[in-house]
Amino acid sequence: MTQSGERSPAQDIGPRAVRRSTGAVAGIAAVAAALGMAELVAGLIPDARSLVVSVGDAVIDSVPGWLERAAISTLGSADKPVLIGGVLVVSVLLGAALGVLARRRFAVAAAGFVAFAALGVVAALSDPRSQVFITLLVGVVGAAVGVAVLHLLLRVARSGQAADPACAPDETGAVAPRAGSTAVAAERPPVDRRRFLSLAGGTTALAVLAGVGGYLLAGRERLAEVRAAIRLPRPVRQAGPVPAGADLEVPGLTPLFTPNEEFYRIDTALRVPIVDPDEWQLEVRGMVDEPFTLTYAELMELPQIEADITLACVSNEVGGDLVGNARWQGVPLRALLDRAGLQEGATQLIGRSVDGFTAGFPVLTALDLEEAMVAVAMNGEPLPAEHGFPARLVVPGLYGYVSATKWLSAIELTDWDVDGYWIPRGWAKEGPIKTQARIDVPRSGRSVPAGRAVIAGVAWAPTRGIEGVEVRVDDGPWRDAELAERLDVDCWRQWFLPWDATPGRHVIAARATDGAGEVQTDERTPVAPDGASGYPIIEVRVED
Repeated sequence: MTQSGERSPAQDIGPRAVRRSTGAVAGIAAVAAALGMAELVAGLIPDARSLVVSVGDAVIDSVPGWLERAAISTLGSADKPVLIGGVLVVSVLLGAALGVLARRRFAVAAAGFVAFAALGVVAALSDPRSQVFITLLVGVVGAAVGVAVLHLLLRVARSGQAADPACAPDETGAVAPRAGSTAVAAERPPVDRRRFLSLAGGTTALAVLAGVGGYLLAGRERLAEVRAAIRLPRPVRQAGPVPAGADLEVPGLTPLFTPNEEFYRIDTALRVPIVDPDEWQLEVRGMVDEPFTLTYAELMELPQIEADITLACVSNEVGGDLVGNARWQGVPLRALLDRAGLQEGATQLIGRSVDGFTAGFPVLTALDLEEAMVAVAMNGEPLPAEHGFPARLVVPGLYGYVSATKWLSAIELTDWDVDGYWIPRGWAKEGPIKTQARIDVPRSGRSVPAGRAVIAGVAWAPTRGIEGVEVRVDDGPWRDAELAERLDVDCWRQWFLPWDATPGRHVIAARATDGAGEVQTDERTPVAPDGASGYPIIEVRVED
């Protein structure tokens, strides 16, 4: 109130705006309750699918390839949280709109909640792992809770406005200022309005807890216990010991082996599939003489090998970090194909994931490379869930989009006309990893002190190995870097070059030469359709 008894501008908020905001808040809380309860139910019931994740998966499957590539290039491993966040933001906006609509047309708004749940159910049923009854149950529970919460909050809101001496319902049921009401009454929010806000806030908080609880209950804790109880068999062919000098241990340099929790993850799964190894099976089928199926226990009983292999994502930009090196253990692909017996015309091996993802590569690659395997372990432990537990394909020399099927459920032999998931989306049919070097030290854009310094990084060309790395500072000559001891042709190799850093701005480039004598090209190409090329180039400022 002003001293003259008139309203201040801050108090001059019309009942229409308040009513709209109240409806929007009620709708947002109702949508939160619907999503939270649906997530909790999905987490409590084995094999139930998250409706939110299912919608996100549907978005991934339907967007054009160029947009998918742009998202991976821009966001990297953050693309999945951003997409889930986008689905939630759209849900909140839809909830606000339905809440405003529900003030006068509750039945229409309730139908909107049902349609909202139906969208999630349809998306979830497109997953081959979904069960119709369970999926419908999740959707019905979510929709029912959302409608019930919306009805309750609007009833509380109406009772609060009816108790306000400054307001009264008109002939349509809408609340309008009562003739002769005073500003003093409008200043004092009624008890029921505070009750509405507390109820809406509490409902939203409980919904968030329910959603988080559903996520945590979705088999993760049990899977951790299962993985901890697994005892890996001793490989019949072990990887050799790491020679002295293979890991340079230069500060800031990528380690020889990438820790599992730091290994890059790029795939199409918004939520990591939680697969029970007791129920999991691997089919070997298609153009084979003797198709067969293995349980996890049977797979673990087969002779296994160990190999040090660098994997790279085709979306890795020059100098990027979507690449990692690990010691893998698993069953050779060649042994499984020999057991099945290949038919004439079986030229492609398609890996199929439990979530429907597919990737294909030439059968000759699986037969020629002893290290190509169905991997069950990574850096001495059972595969982490994020990297394909209980089993995945690991094939040296090929980008992951054509070879590295995680959560493997089937190996299918086909002809070359069958396309994996990424091929219709604009990526090349074959995906050999290009010879690449990366500069890790110094970091681009950083300042370094003048004097004796070091330039260091890693280089990789799986199946061919790295024979040399050269470095150029500004427009100077190419200089040979010192290479770490070789571990295996399939994994990357560290390198370094001593540098007398002089004050000023400097541009540093690097290039690698592989075991076949091929020098990394300076031709800049984008990641699509078959991987980026060009020299990694960084800029640093040297200060006195």
